[in-house]
Amino acid sequence: MASIYTGTVRAYDVVAMLQRDGHPTALGEAIAMYGRIFKTLHILTYIDTDETYRRDIKAIRNLQEGRHALGRKICHGRKGELYHRYERGLENQLGSLGLVLNCVTLWTTVYLDAAVRQLRDQGYPVRDEDMARLSPYVSSHLGVHGTYNFTLPDLAPGVIRDLRDPDAEDDEDDD
Repeated sequence: MASIYTGTVRAYDVVAMLQRDGHPTALGEAIAMYGRIFKTLHILTYIDTDETYRRDIKAIRNLQEGRHALGRKICHGRKGELYHRYERGLENQLGSLGLVLNCVTLWTTVYLDAAVRQLRDQGYPVRDEDMARLSPYVSSHLGVHGTYNFTLPDLAPGVIRDLRDPDAEDDEDDD
């Protein structure tokens, strides 16, 4: 790869060294086998190691699936499909989705933190184990259909709006 990057060797020549007539050469086979060593070691570690390694992998997978689910909810137009026929349009659409996902994640994180602080201030026991399970990718509070209002509330810098009382009736006229 370094030789291709520096221009010492053309990519075509590397491909020719790794395969001939659609079949791998001896060097191509050796590189493939070398990669399989690490895959095998990973699988053995996954099977043999204590349960914490498997739990860590599951937690990472769940976190990523939560992000994907949030992305699917936000990208609801055209059934969540990318529809541009050219690469630049796809990049723009993916970049916009990533920006919106990051904004929603930041907003949710700020308000989750405020809710936890409020619970602690009211004397509720909030354990660190429970905090570790909170995810910024929840989406039940998001309304992706309807009318959007982008006017900022009149708040001092660094101040967030008051949290809603879960026992109060919903008022549709609130901002």
